[in-house]
Amino acid sequence: MNTPKSAPQKSWTLEQLNDLVIDSIQDIKGKNIVKLDLRELDEAPTDFFIVCEGDSNTQVKSISDNIYKRLKKEANQRPNHIEGEHNAQWILLDYFNTIIHVFHRETRKYYELEDLWSDAKVTEYDNL
Repeated sequence: MNTPKSAPQKSWTLEQLNDLVIDSIQDIKGKNIVKLDLRELDEAPTDFFIVCEGDSNTQVKSISDNIYKRLKKEANQRPNHIEGEHNAQWILLDYFNTIIHVFHRETRKYYELEDLWSDAKVTEYDNL
């Protein structure tokens, strides 16, 4: 009996996974996308933060869902933890080396997360 062989899984680098996250955000027109490289900072909770915002709770949830769906399907990655899905003001997806923060615009202004990690190397991405 012949059994189909599964294709070997692609090995993803951290940079490729982060690029996939950025692309997933841009798919849903997420705005003000910033990647914070925390690797050089003492006491950093992870290697990267990726921060973006949506204009509504629906868009925040859609961005989060798209990140989850694409990383699971394309890279076989699932988050260790997800927080904030219920009210969709700030959804956090923890992929261990990268933590993604999807904010509602007003919530992002209030918490000023980027200011807390201002020593990080910052990469900004264009709004599409």
